[in-house]
Amino acid sequence: MNSAEQNFKDLGLSLPPAPKPLGVYKPCLIDGKYLYLSGHGTVQDDGSLIIGRIGDTINMEDGKLAARQVGLAMLATIKANLGSLDSVKRVIKVLGMVNCTPDFEKHPFIINGASELFAKVWGEENGIGVRSAVGMGSLPDNIPVEIEALFELV
Repeated sequence: MNSAEQNFKDLGLSLPPAPKPLGVYKPCLIDGKYLYLSGHGTVQDDGSLIIGRIGDTINMEDGKLAARQVGLAMLATIKANLGSLDSVKRVIKVLGMVNCTPDFEKHPFIINGASELFAKVWGEENGIGVRSAVGMGSLPDNIPVEIEALFELV
């Protein structure tokens, strides 16, 4: 079985810069064997944000890719603060928030972008936790997706 670091390398994806807090909060907090990640947004490799609203300026497929990008930003925070993705034993809980039009109903499909990434990095047994996927009337800076999560550490 490959390590999380090797699994990530095999995906051929790149990590964006770990996001810096834009308010009064910590991007992550370790409490015993748990790692809490604050809500992360759609930070891209150049530091810019994916902007837009699902069901309006962003379609479902691009929304799912935006959620994957949030997952990558979360992995960047883990690496920047813990040194390695191998420091995480498993995903416990994911809360995915989708900036969407009132008639949009496929929130879980969008958040699968991040959940599928985590399942590939940590494997299906450890990379899939409990989850909520909800719609929001707006999100900071008009990003399409924000995700927070709880992980168990090795």
